[in-house]
Amino acid sequence: MTVVHYAGLSDVGRVRLKNEDAWYGDREQGVFLVSDGIGGHQAGEVAARVVADLLPGRLAEAVCGADSLDDPTVIQRARDAVAGLSGSMRDEAERRPSLSGMGATVAALLVKAGHGLILHLGDSRVYLLRGGHLQLLTTDHTLAQFLVESGVVAPEQASQHPGRCRLTQYVGMSGEAKPGAQILNLQSNDRLLLCTDGLSGAVDIDELREALSTAQDPESACRRLIDAANSAGGGDNVTVLVVQIA
Repeated sequence: MTVVHYAGLSDVGRVRLKNEDAWYGDREQGVFLVSDGIGGHQAGEVAARVVADLLPGRLAEAVCGADSLDDPTVIQRARDAVAGLSGSMRDEAERRPSLSGMGATVAALLVKAGHGLILHLGDSRVYLLRGGHLQLLTTDHTLAQFLVESGVVAPEQASQHPGRCRLTQYVGMSGEAKPGAQILNLQSNDRLLLCTDGLSGAVDIDELREALSTAQDPESACRRLIDAANSAGGGDNVTVLVVQIA
């Protein structure tokens, strides 16, 4: 089972002056990701670009030679690649005052031999469309989500909680990053959506499902999703990446 097609699109939105998101896709290596930069001045833009430029190669190397992604050793190597980049970014920000506070989210998908390996830090997300049903596969690394898991905040209140924008895990964070990781058994006609919170924070899951289900191909799905985010106000940069499985 292979990736038959993919497309990515990034847009500054209707409020921000610059785009601090980035994305990457490589069908041959089976590596796909989106990243949302954080930090003042140029730091956010730099951070997202660093993730998109450096992490794909590290992930490809981590799984090189593996027969399957469904192997605890391979999964750990991939997690270590993400954590290692986080440490390098943190160290660089500490050396360069202009990059103080630099960091980025990441949502990544590796595809090989019928399996998908999903890795993430922060609040960029991965969704799976299968059989007309859209499922969120990742759990946001935010203070609001932590409070939900602790029983302090009701799940339906999380999207409006002030802590929804406070990240608890991200690339470049102080301390050790602990990326979320999970294996997915892929099926023919699966569509996977990787996106930054400029989409997920603006467009509800029913509208996401409608756009992904009815779009003819990944390119048109990306365009419809970007348009939906901008129609909802376009208050943030928005980046989407749609991967179609044969």
